[in-house]
Amino acid sequence: MTFNEVVDRRNTRSVKWDLTEQLFKDKEILPMWVADMDFQTPKPVIDALVDRASHGIFGYTVTDEAIHSIIKEWLSKRHDWEIQTDWLTYSPGVVPSLHTIVEALTEPGDSILIQTPVYPPFYDVIKKHDRSIVTSSLYLQEGRYEIDFEDFEEKIQNVKAFILCNPHNPVGRVWTKEELQRMADLCTKHDVLIFSDEIHADLIYAGHKHVPMASLSDKVANRTTTCLSPTKTFNIAGLQASYIVTPESEMKKKIDAQFGLQGINMLNTMGVTAIESSYAHGEEWLDELVEVLDSNKELLMKRMHEETDHIQIIEPEGTYLVWMDCRGLGLSHNELKEFMRTKAKVGLNDGASFGKEGEGFMRINIATPPQTLNEGIDRIVEAANNHRGNGSN
Repeated sequence: MTFNEVVDRRNTRSVKWDLTEQLFKDKEILPMWVADMDFQTPKPVIDALVDRASHGIFGYTVTDEAIHSIIKEWLSKRHDWEIQTDWLTYSPGVVPSLHTIVEALTEPGDSILIQTPVYPPFYDVIKKHDRSIVTSSLYLQEGRYEIDFEDFEEKIQNVKAFILCNPHNPVGRVWTKEELQRMADLCTKHDVLIFSDEIHADLIYAGHKHVPMASLSDKVANRTTTCLSPTKTFNIAGLQASYIVTPESEMKKKIDAQFGLQGINMLNTMGVTAIESSYAHGEEWLDELVEVLDSNKELLMKRMHEETDHIQIIEPEGTYLVWMDCRGLGLSHNELKEFMRTKAKVGLNDGASFGKEGEGFMRINIATPPQTLNEGIDRIVEAANNHRGNGSN
C-alpha cells in the first residue's frame, strides 16, 4: 500500500465515513473531520495482528516487560526522554486517562487551566467531575499562535492543575523548550500539577521538535503526568491502547487506584499486539508518513493562498489537523457551519467546539491521499469564491 492509494472505508463502521450522512444530513458530504487517517496501518502491524488472530484464542492479556521496554526505547529514541518502566500505566485511551487523572489528583471544586481554543474533551474532563474551568486564550500573531504569558501567570496562581496540549490541537503549535520551561516554572512557582496530553508527539514537521514536558527536569517531572499513545501515530485508534507516564510514585499510585475503582486493569489483546509491533517495526513507515503529511500541508496552504482570498491557513508545526481561518467569508459562525455543509459539502470540525476563540474557524484533517485532499480543497475554494466573488490572489 502506498500513501496515494484511496482505501474505501465505507461500511466498516467507520465514525469518520459511516456516520457522516447522519451527522451532516447530506450523503454527498466529503468527511475531513474526526482525527484518524485514511491510510492503512503499517504492514508489520497488520501482519502482527493477523498472526495473533490466527492463534484463535483471545484470553486476558498482560502488558509485560517486553511491552514496557519497547515504549521506553521509543521515547528515548524519538524524543530523547529516558523513562523508567515502573512509571507506566496502561489505559484504553488518552481521554479516559485524562478523566481518571482529574479524578485521582484533584478534588471537586478545584480549578483547572486549559489553553483555548483546545480539544473539546478537555472541557468535559473538567466539568463532568465538578471541577471549574479556567481558560487562558492563545493569541494569533502573524499567522502563528502564541501564549499570553501575562494572562497565563495571572490564571495559574488560582488553579490546582493545568492540562497542556502539546502538540496543540487544533492550532498545530509544537511548543518550544523555552515556552515549556516558562510554563513549567510558573506551575512550579504556584504548586500546580501538569497533566500533559502528548498524543500527537510523533507527528512533527521538519524544523520543529517535540519536547515532553516531563523531560525538562526532575522537578518538572515530579508534578507532571503524561498521556501518550501509538494510536494517532500509526492509525490504530480503534484498537484502544494508550499509556500514562507518571514519574512521581504517589501520583502514580493514586492514578492506578482510580483505574482500579473503574475496574480497568488491562488492555485488549489486539491493542497490546499493536503497541509492540508499531513501535518495533513502524519507524520507517512513520518517517514516510510525516513526509506525506508535510506535502499535503504544503498543498493545502499553496492552493488556498493562490486560489482564494477568503480563507487563511494556520500552518501547523505538528499533527495532521489544520486550523483554517474562515473569517474572511464574512459569515457568522452558524452561517459558516452551514456554508461548509451545504455549499462546500465538506465535513469539517466546528471551530466553536474548541472554545469561543474558535468562532470563524474550522478544522480540517489532511491525513488522506492527495486526490481526496484536492477534492476537498476544490469544493471549499469554489464555494468560497462563489460566495465572495472570485477574489483569488
